[in-house]
Amino acid sequence: MAFFELWRKRASVRLVEGSPLPWLLNTVAHCARNLERSGRRYRALLDRVPVSSSSPAVPGESDVMVALRRLPEREQAVVVLSVLEGYAEREVAQVLGIPVGTVKSRLSRAKAKLRGELAQEGARA
Repeated sequence: MAFFELWRKRASVRLVEGSPLPWLLNTVAHCARNLERSGRRYRALLDRVPVSSSSPAVPGESDVMVALRRLPEREQAVVVLSVLEGYAEREVAQVLGIPVGTVKSRLSRAKAKLRGELAQEGARA
């Protein structure tokens, strides 16, 4: 991740005695903290999800995760990055290489599908 950032920000990276090493070390530390933070948010989200009495496809997997896995891969990526990882729509668009409007429409479509599936699961229970 740090080397991708170095390449992306190559015009503005400050070199110290001609070396990008200090900048890279700082960026690696920031990336590590961001990954740890997103992992904590993801685990906290999973802890808040109510556990269903029916047996899910994978042991320990909630109805929300089962429904999320049923979404098309493009919609899954948008939901994971924006909802679970907490990235802004602009950042999600940049990472996926799609317009911000596409991120918004995929997220809206995915939320509607998830809402419908979870409502059906609730009606069956």
